[in-house]
Amino acid sequence: MERKRISESTIHRLSLYLRTLAELDADGQATVSSKELADREKLTPAQVRKDLSFFGSFGTRGLGYPVIELKDKIARILGVNRTWNVAVIGVGNIGSALVSYKEFARQGFRIVKIFDNDQRKIGSNHKGIQVSDFKDFADEAPEAGVEIAIIAVPGPIAQYVVDDVVRAGIKAILNFAPVNLRVPADVYLRNENMSMELEYLSFAMVNNHVQKKTRRTV
Repeated sequence: MERKRISESTIHRLSLYLRTLAELDADGQATVSSKELADREKLTPAQVRKDLSFFGSFGTRGLGYPVIELKDKIARILGVNRTWNVAVIGVGNIGSALVSYKEFARQGFRIVKIFDNDQRKIGSNHKGIQVSDFKDFADEAPEAGVEIAIIAVPGPIAQYVVDDVVRAGIKAILNFAPVNLRVPADVYLRNENMSMELEYLSFAMVNNHVQKKTRRTV
């Protein structure tokens, strides 16, 4: 039986549901309806039910979903019910901030290695982790059990860095460099382009202003 292809938007919404369920669990709430989940994320109940239906049957009609059970099931679906070993490559402003970001550990992403090619940084300590020389990545990353690499290096060298990361056998990469990277088909690559996100916000602000101005003058 062929497994249904799950869209990126569905996976993104599962992450939202997981965070909401964690908040409800912390508040001691035992059950939640699809309507409440939908209202919190500005969706429709039908969308919530459709997203969950890809992965089986959840909850009881008329009674809602058990919060803890649904939270645990979504965590397993997303693979965050376990610990993933992560390496950060590049400890400039972005890389240093990522190493200090406590939410990674809470979500099961444990930074175990930090790499850089700047001799002034190699050997220094960041949050209890010593910075290694990137030329040793192929040896040290597998030894540390690295499964995910975060790229936080300048754009001009990002492709060279990613090529070395791929050659070391890493199959999952989160890229913060402001360039489009090429990876083999069996490597999962996600790009976090902060400039594009800001451009989206500026577009929304400008066009919302234009729409309001147009409505006032019509």
